Amino acid sequence: MTDGALERSRADGSTSSSGLARRYGVVTAGTIVVANMVGSGIFTTSGFMASLLPGPGWVIGCWLLGGLIALSGALGYAELATRMPRGGAEYVYLSRLYHPSLGFLTGWTSFIVGFSAPIALSALGLVAYLARGFGLEAGGLDAAATRWPYRAAAILVILAFTGLHYVGGRLGPRVQNGLTAVKVGIVIGIAAAGLAVAPESVPVPTTVLERPFDPLDFGTAMMMVMFAYSGWNGAAYIAGEVRRPRKTLPIALVGGTVVVIGLYLAVNVFIFAVAPWDRLEGVVTVVETAAVEAFGLGFGRVLSLLVGVALFSSLSAFVMIGPRVYHAMAEDGLFFGTAARVHPRFGVPSTAILIQGLVESLLVVLGTFEQLLVYLGFALGLFPWLAVAGLFVARARGVGEARAARVSGYPVVPLFYLVSSLGLMVVAFLNRPFESSAAIVTVGAGWPIYLAWERSRHRSRMAGSERKGKRAGQE
Repeated sequence: MTDGALERSRADGSTSSSGLARRYGVVTAGTIVVANMVGSGIFTTSGFMASLLPGPGWVIGCWLLGGLIALSGALGYAELATRMPRGGAEYVYLSRLYHPSLGFLTGWTSFIVGFSAPIALSALGLVAYLARGFGLEAGGLDAAATRWPYRAAAILVILAFTGLHYVGGRLGPRVQNGLTAVKVGIVIGIAAAGLAVAPESVPVPTTVLERPFDPLDFGTAMMMVMFAYSGWNGAAYIAGEVRRPRKTLPIALVGGTVVVIGLYLAVNVFIFAVAPWDRLEGVVTVVETAAVEAFGLGFGRVLSLLVGVALFSSLSAFVMIGPRVYHAMAEDGLFFGTAARVHPRFGVPSTAILIQGLVESLLVVLGTFEQLLVYLGFALGLFPWLAVAGLFVARARGVGEARAARVSGYPVVPLFYLVSSLGLMVVAFLNRPFESSAAIVTVGAGWPIYLAWERSRHRSRMAGSERKGKRAGQE
């Protein structure tokens, strides 16, 4: 694209300042949010919550409270994303509102764990589920992570989606939308069918106490819920590629989050309506357990296939949005310069997509990323918290576009998110001080990397200035 054409496309809103085409509408942006949120969390966490909470009503209450926290965060991001409609989300917000070093820390953390590790985990998970559905003895995710045939299959899946989003400027979003529609249909089908056959003797969840209430156990259950809700900010990562961002982003962020809240509540009502409480406590495959109670043993294999198909959507969404962060960092000189390249034909951050695909494949081969996820779970919650807190900074300083969308219920809504999220992080530190401390240290380790990168950039600028000075002297 020539400079003149680029300027004309920016003027009519078809291209962002980063050079990426504004090709995505409300449907694609919204499905990115849904696909990022609806993943392994909803299929695994409620059984562990049952072993911590007093009764079914408490579990449902946690899912509702978690949804409200996620929704308040999405409302805050709707304003941030329209104030600074550029791909990269937290990297852009923290860099502009605080300091480039914070943007770098969230970017490199996302690169190592925030996107690459969940992609590798989702690939292994869907291979394990599909293998079980087809009658193979996968032995679950742990076995899949230690057997080379399953690792190889997971890498092939990763490479397939990397290739799809590399060449699929238009095809990629269409596939993403289709996969998300299938996943939502699966979740709705499980909930609706289960409720339709729920025995009358099993009541809808109530507040009956199965065990005493423990505040720390409640906090631990809420952390599990928030893990399942993570991804509510997914559309913000492609803010530089959506059409009419001031209208599209709020609808996508808030609408996608509301859809997921409804799905999560429906699935959990199904779980606790059809399965006895004592059969659910501590169970990982809690949805499968409930389905077996409702439909019989033969349905377990079918459900495994459905869950595997559902995880395709989550993997595709992560492959799509992660490279946008590295692309934004590279544009600012804080990542490999080649990651800023936009493919001249496909119009995507092609090099960033390939770099991420390589890291994902390496994580599958190493098989040690799950421990990193545990350590960094605490740290990954820091950056959205800082971003929402930055909303107050943005308004005070007038940062970003004046016609940005405004948070409804300001300042109560962002304060609710900040207080709730901070409380959960405190509980996380009290319950898991070693892992939380290790997470903080891991994120902090990015600081010397940032300083080294800055020194390198400074030397490059100085060298460039010297060369210009010599040429000027010669002239």
